[in-house]
Amino acid sequence: MIFKQFHLESLGHASYMVGDSRTGKALVLDSRRDVQVYFDAAREAGLHIAYAIDSHGHNDYISGITELRARQDIEVLGFAEAGYEYEHTAVKEGDRVTFGDVTVEIIHTPGHTPEHISLLVFDNEAGDEPALLLSGGAILVGDLARPDLLGGPEQAREAAKEYCHTIQEKLLFRLPDHLEVFPTHVAGSLCGGNIGSRLSTTLGYERKTNAVLARISSSAEFVEECIRIDNLPAVPPYWKRMRKQNMQGAAPLGVLREPPALPPEDFEAAMNGGAVVVDARSPEAYGGAHIPGALNIGLGSSFSTWAGTIVPDGARVLLVLDRPDDLWEATWQLLRIGYDLPVGWLADGMFAWRTAARPLESTPQITVHGLRDRLADFHVLDVRQPAEWAEGHIQDAQFITGAELPERLEEVPRDRLVAVICGSGYRSSVSASLLKHHGHDKVVNILGGMTGWNSVNYETKE
Repeated sequence: MIFKQFHLESLGHASYMVGDSRTGKALVLDSRRDVQVYFDAAREAGLHIAYAIDSHGHNDYISGITELRARQDIEVLGFAEAGYEYEHTAVKEGDRVTFGDVTVEIIHTPGHTPEHISLLVFDNEAGDEPALLLSGGAILVGDLARPDLLGGPEQAREAAKEYCHTIQEKLLFRLPDHLEVFPTHVAGSLCGGNIGSRLSTTLGYERKTNAVLARISSSAEFVEECIRIDNLPAVPPYWKRMRKQNMQGAAPLGVLREPPALPPEDFEAAMNGGAVVVDARSPEAYGGAHIPGALNIGLGSSFSTWAGTIVPDGARVLLVLDRPDDLWEATWQLLRIGYDLPVGWLADGMFAWRTAARPLESTPQITVHGLRDRLADFHVLDVRQPAEWAEGHIQDAQFITGAELPERLEEVPRDRLVAVICGSGYRSSVSASLLKHHGHDKVVNILGGMTGWNSVNYETKE
């Protein structure tokens, strides 16, 4: 058996290829949208992709399952009760797909979503024992996937009860402790509240150390732990449209054109035509000088999440980059969450914009010391996650998670100087740029964030 994990830090996502060396066939689970990595890996291992399947209709990214089939003759599988609208071969609980010495068994593991499945993989050449479990969101490293994405509190409670049954009857009490577990949602994913940093685990290790599983003996305790709001990150607004697209099957991208480098005059013309400027530089660079109205989302592991949070659905995007080499990293991070190719990017970056005498503005950046010295002058807006807020915050600060801010902009006062704070200065710069984009002109960003505030022992309130 040939096995490969593909880790995508920017989405907290892992996908998998299981292959059989005798027949040369392979199966891909939970593929991302930029599918060339799977074909490259298959080619290197002397395999061809014969099957593709998703563990569930994902909320956090666009699946590449239809993209795979557009590139090669692949049998797409899908859980029979899921309601997928794209063409697929239906599989159900207990079905087995065998290719050469590899067998994959379908286990229906609802809880994270109703249609969720996990794959139990056997290497028949090695014996009858299962070789590994591709758990999707059923079991994570140190956590379980959230059950609250598809409805209100009552739906989440019912999903958590079903989750409890899944864990007890289909996984913990059926499968051996030594079984390796490879989840789809890994560190960085907002599908869990406390996902560990490792990319795999074992069933026995999770049984002994997973804080949520420790409550499995009491169904009521387990349900309450699963749906603890203060333990769960706020849901980014773009997730609402991801699942619908994945259930329908995303349209294949086809041949991707190169987003053009635009001189300042063409860039400005595209802005005036309604395109949204995304400045992918650091908060410090953005704060010093930026194009008026630009949204600041620093290119890195969080770019996808925050682009999906503050860039309007269907927006035509213009990019401001530190380096030309950043173009396709930013482009793929946008494509993976359902945006179209960027309209273009600013040729020669902010140097060209400055020297063309185009308009500029700045966003003041102050340290935690500056905030503390003038605290009475500011309205503090804290945009961190609920668990971070609960651990300690500045007295009288307003709390709106960054994920909720696009829908709650009018709650932020316009007649006060607003100091936006997060953990370090990244999310607060994103949020400050969103406020400025929508006409809040009295905004400063706090560099160092609550990490800096706490490091010098300034006063907090729980």
